[in-house]
Amino acid sequence: MTWTNAVGRTCGVLLYKIVDGLALTRINPNVLTFLGLVINIVAAVFFGFARVDNQPRMFLYAGLVIIGAGIFDMVDGRVARATNQVTIFGGFFDSVIDRYSDVALFFGLLVYYARANRFLYVVLAAFVMVSSVMVSYTRARAESLITSCKVGFMERPERIVLIIIGALFNRMAPVLWIAAVISTITVIHRIVYTYQQTTILQASVALQGQAQAQSQSATSEVSPVSG
Repeated sequence: MTWTNAVGRTCGVLLYKIVDGLALTRINPNVLTFLGLVINIVAAVFFGFARVDNQPRMFLYAGLVIIGAGIFDMVDGRVARATNQVTIFGGFFDSVIDRYSDVALFFGLLVYYARANRFLYVVLAAFVMVSSVMVSYTRARAESLITSCKVGFMERPERIVLIIIGALFNRMAPVLWIAAVISTITVIHRIVYTYQQTTILQASVALQGQAQAQSQSATSEVSPVSG
């Protein structure tokens, strides 16, 4: 067994212990989802209140807090399944709260760069914040038209990992540039993919309509046999 497998198994066991403990409390999974948002807001406050003299330390705190919030993101669905509390609304609520969590983190970064008078990064943080919402929106809107639209790389787990790396290792500026570029590519990819799929779908519907019209025309041309 490699050390990565050992770490993975250890984390898996720990995660299941947490899920089992929370399941015993019969806590509503939506409460766990909301707590994840609250913790992410705490991380955003660390970002926003950072100053030039304490920025590495405040960003480190924020990164650790985001890791804590991630635990709630990982366990809410598992607790719902373990306690037989899976609902349609739960999935919707989780998606909405995830968007608020993303916006909160980027808003905290935006406040930090604004207080530090770094206008370029204020614009960049705002752009990444909008892009993160658009990545999710394009998928949600596309899947109201087609079966699935999971193409692209920069989904929420990847964004969160990037933010954690930037916070823990004080490399937030390059992280924002990476997130901006890949998020934009993901949005464009999903737009192109949806265009291709809807074009195929429309062509299929048109062919079915033509076939149905031809069938009805052929039926109407056949006169009944008179006795």
